[in-house]
Amino acid sequence: MNPFRSPNTDLPLSHALILKAALLTIGYIEKHGPIGLTPSKALKRYFVAWAAEAFDWPAYTVEDLYAVNKVLNEHDFPPLVILHEVLLSAKLARHFKGTLRLTDLARKLKSEPTRLWMLLTTHLLFVIDHSPYTRSEEPLFGNWDIFLNVINIEAQVAVTEERLCSVLYGGEEEEIRRRDFKLTASLYVHVLRPLCWAGLLSEHRTGTGLNRRDFYTKTPLWPAALKLETDRHLQPLTRH
Repeated sequence: MNPFRSPNTDLPLSHALILKAALLTIGYIEKHGPIGLTPSKALKRYFVAWAAEAFDWPAYTVEDLYAVNKVLNEHDFPPLVILHEVLLSAKLARHFKGTLRLTDLARKLKSEPTRLWMLLTTHLLFVIDHSPYTRSEEPLFGNWDIFLNVINIEAQVAVTEERLCSVLYGGEEEEIRRRDFKLTASLYVHVLRPLCWAGLLSEHRTGTGLNRRDFYTKTPLWPAALKLETDRHLQPLTRH
């Protein structure tokens, strides 16, 4: 599917973490040269340490990461794992002789942030497989056309994972919260987290432990970038 508006539109991209990280990585390679890879084709520790500080990724800051790791490998920094996969999938980077190198496409799009964001987001949402990052072996039923159009309505103000699961799959929200944590976790990894990392949703956490609740709202990038069937059903927001 292609839910995006014209790539010639100037978009409010300040929430797009994946774009920021990609541009920083492109800039790093242009300045320092190709990034070394381990025998398993992960990015080497020196770059992981640099990226953790440079990206300043919410919930994965340097302090967060080093609180549970003495040294950082790529798999310790999930946003970098996903970015690495997206760069390869979108043909913005390639592996060559034990290094990660830029392609001509990456160099071209570096100065076209809207087009670069659309390419990154297309692969982040619709191409790469997020299943390896879930604890459930069951696939998440649904497709992006359904997910985006439902979220378009439900996140007009704010919505929880449980509310979305209730709308998408049925059941009471409180029951889903108590018993269906695998479903909510799967929806988060496959749908909500990628949308947040693309800059289309904002995640707001309240409480801690078992009392933690996560709420999701659309960012200004959502209506600016996406054209969806359910747009005609949206009610204007009342501001006080």
